Amino acid sequence: MAQYHTKRSVPAAHMSDQPLKRPSDRSVTRADVYFAAFFFVAAVLLLAQISEQTKWIDGTKLFTQPRFWPAVSLIGMTVFSLIYLISSFYKGREKKNTNEVVLWGKSLEYAVWFMGYVVVVPIIGYFLSTLVFMYALSLRTGYRERTILMMAGAVGIVIVVVFKGFLSVKIPGGQLYEFFPGTLRNFMILYM
Repeated sequence: MAQYHTKRSVPAAHMSDQPLKRPSDRSVTRADVYFAAFFFVAAVLLLAQISEQTKWIDGTKLFTQPRFWPAVSLIGMTVFSLIYLISSFYKGREKKNTNEVVLWGKSLEYAVWFMGYVVVVPIIGYFLSTLVFMYALSLRTGYRERTILMMAGAVGIVIVVVFKGFLSVKIPGGQLYEFFPGTLRNFMILYM
């Protein structure tokens, strides 16, 4: 019986004698300080709210307390973000690169898109909102081809059918549905 060898050879052009850089070799920029400061402030604010957002139940074991694990994670988040802030401040003093901060700000755009989607769903309904946002996000990310836009619409329809039809997720009907005739209105509220 013949044996087949599956060993793949790597072309010489892709091989390098240069040593790999360790993650610790990465230089710290001023953007790291901004990120660390933001993360530390967020951790402190969340930790300050723990007594209002969780409960401590007398007579319950420590590890089953509703406040225990959130407190552990928030205390850890606060301590480690403070360490990161201090180390970033001292290591990043000489570098002033804010391009990374701008890049982080650009990523927040998609949080704004999501919040817009949440606001629009009760107005025009889950089905239309999903289709509109699938198309809009496809266009925003640079896709213009007809096939891609058709696939975005198909994905939107599948999402609505799966969540409303199969999983029966309770999503409020849109105010726009009130203008539809009775049977269509009921169908849209239940399944779209």
